[in-house]
Amino acid sequence: MVKRLPTQRGFVNIFKQYYSTVNLDVLAARFPQESEVTPLAMKEIRLIRGLNLPVKVLGRGEIDHAITVTAHKFSTEAKRKIEAAGGRAVELQQ
Repeated sequence: MVKRLPTQRGFVNIFKQYYSTVNLDVLAARFPQESEVTPLAMKEIRLIRGLNLPVKVLGRGEIDHAITVTAHKFSTEAKRKIEAAGGRAVELQQ
């Protein structure tokens, strides 16, 4: 069977979830203090390509002002840094 299908090796996970990722340092640079950051606002300033994938916020970088970030998922480090700066991390339903 392997010799008949030599290019069909490996495993494809059909349940894998893909995300549009955004890091905290980019959010801190692009959005002023006390602003609302939503996936639509991220798309308007071209941080993400489209709204067809859920958005995940990652914790690279530092944030020094309070913003309210609304996304589908947050890394634990990103959520901790946002709340430490006085902001809020609001998770959307997928």
